[in-house]
Amino acid sequence: MMVEWIAFVQVGVVTILAALVIVGLYGLGVRLQAVAEDEDRNRTLHRVGSWACFVVSGIVVLFGIVLIVPALSKLVGL
Repeated sequence: MMVEWIAFVQVGVVTILAALVIVGLYGLGVRLQAVAEDEDRNRTLHRVGSWACFVVSGIVVLFGIVLIVPALSKLVGL
């Protein structure tokens, strides 16, 4: 049986990059939330930025789940 190494490497690279994006965005959101608690300046801007990071990381996670679960992929039309 022939293993498709290029496809295997592609899946590995995409997995690592997706994990870095999710963790990075969530960490940035936590940091912005902490800064919003400490400082008086730009409190609203930091809170909006933190929630934007949380929302984007959540969307990336949901998209990954949709790609993994075949029934959801068919439901969405991917």
